[in-house]
Amino acid sequence: MYEYIKSLHLIFVITWFAGLFYIVRLFVYQIEANEKPSPEREILLNQYKIMTYRLWFIITWPSAILAIFFALWLLHLMPAWLQMPWMQVKLGFVVLLLAYHIKCHLIYKELQKDIFNYSSNFMRLWNEGATIILFAVVFLVILKNAINWIYGVIGIVLFSVLIMLGFKFYKRLREKSN
Repeated sequence: MYEYIKSLHLIFVITWFAGLFYIVRLFVYQIEANEKPSPEREILLNQYKIMTYRLWFIITWPSAILAIFFALWLLHLMPAWLQMPWMQVKLGFVVLLLAYHIKCHLIYKELQKDIFNYSSNFMRLWNEGATIILFAVVFLVILKNAINWIYGVIGIVLFSVLIMLGFKFYKRLREKSN
């Protein structure tokens, strides 16, 4: 039974991350659509509202809930994991992921009301938050105690710096093409 629960947990983690990656991309498109002339703006905004609603409530939220449900079930079956340092750090990243998810929900609600508080460039950068959390969690789960925590933290910081540099490079390319 353990392997089935673990498999279901992993499936829903994957679909949860897929939803988080795509929802922020849709936020980018929605913000950029708001800058278009009428009637194109209204047509695009209405379509993006439908798309984000379906993604958020049919895929992302259910995936998050089911991933957490199966994770709790796994912890119930293997309570000793809670004593392991890698699991404690992983759970810290899960808390960050939940905070990221909730912030995405707040942004979703604003955009559904045509409130645009963020730029599309900010959203492109925001999208990397889930990527950083994903990398951290995967390495923690796979390497467990084999990872040297200092090198792991340095690796995540360096990875984040690389993402920021890539973002700045991409932003310059986009500005040159416009």
